[in-house]
Amino acid sequence: GGPWERYDPWAVPPGAGAPAPEKGRRRGRGRIVVGAVVLALVAGGAGGVVGAYIERDGGVGDVRLPQVSGEQTGRAPDSVAGIARTALPGVVTLHVRGGGEEGTGTGFVLDRRGHLLTNNHVVEAGGADGEISVTFSGGSTATGRVVGRDSGYDLAVVKVDGVSDLKPLTLGNSDDVRVGDPVVAIGAPFDLANTVTAGIISAKQRPITAGGESDGGDVSYVDALQTDAPINPGNSGGPLVDGQAHVIGINSAIRAAGSGDSLGAEQGGSIGLGFAIPINQGKRVAEELINTGRATHPVIGVTLDMGYSGDGARVSAKGRGGGAAVTPGGPGARAGIRPGDLITEVDGGPVHSGEELIVKIRSHRPGDRLKLTVERDGRPRTVAITLGSSTDQS
Repeated sequence: GGPWERYDPWAVPPGAGAPAPEKGRRRGRGRIVVGAVVLALVAGGAGGVVGAYIERDGGVGDVRLPQVSGEQTGRAPDSVAGIARTALPGVVTLHVRGGGEEGTGTGFVLDRRGHLLTNNHVVEAGGADGEISVTFSGGSTATGRVVGRDSGYDLAVVKVDGVSDLKPLTLGNSDDVRVGDPVVAIGAPFDLANTVTAGIISAKQRPITAGGESDGGDVSYVDALQTDAPINPGNSGGPLVDGQAHVIGINSAIRAAGSGDSLGAEQGGSIGLGFAIPINQGKRVAEELINTGRATHPVIGVTLDMGYSGDGARVSAKGRGGGAAVTPGGPGARAGIRPGDLITEVDGGPVHSGEELIVKIRSHRPGDRLKLTVERDGRPRTVAITLGSSTDQS
């Protein structure tokens, strides 16, 4: 063929005084070149592997810290992680705005119709025409509206419409709760949504009062569950759940360091004294708010002297506005209670103040029958009383 077919790049150029290489030598030289190319490729590959190893694991003699591998990622259903996984989809964060005020709280899903339970003091921040934005644990949002609320129980029901795949939480039985039972609180403390804290029930039947305006109105009376699970502002209205992820209480108040005798969630942070409304009370009130828009209050039909500083709850000499201290024909009158009587026990449990008597009465339903220990002229006696309702008794 032509000269390009006989071209050998390794040959000495013609006319340089050296004979053209023999055919055999060209073949051997080619093997050396091929070997050199292969060697270069192998060396380059090895260098890459070594470089990657050094970059990932450090050089020879570098410190390498041990770490476990293949750890199981599952959690037992009754562990805190398991409880949180079950309950979180049913917990919501509420942002309320209106009347120049705004607030953040928590609530939880009651049913698939869109009813949510929270605290009254969470929704009242927006006033009558406030806007309520509901954020679910997955991040989706909806607009909520108040179905009914009650300041005396500090509970409110909010409803969202057009939301599918709601995850209602299972309601437990707060009467079965024992001191020392493990509990988990879920909420949005300081607007940090989906926050989970754990602790125990540290006491039961704590008589607390919370809320109230500057004139003393709208005070909530709660026969509360006490917990050391950290609760902070923003947790209000969120669920307190047991080891089966069943709701046993509604987180509502804290005692903060430096807050004096007041209870609430407006200042400070958790010092391990949080209070939850028992779910048995919350369930009754929620059902009434959903069905009628208002809740009934059990009453005994007497006016108490809230300024009395002695032990027990004293019936006033006069009622509100100068009326009767014992409502004529009311539960107290039928039980034989008179103005000036001192009520010292309810169903065998001591009563130390007027507030504590109201709390104990509020923990029952209208129509419940109780036994009161009443002192008159220093002589105690026991009377039976059937609780009336705030809808038909003063």
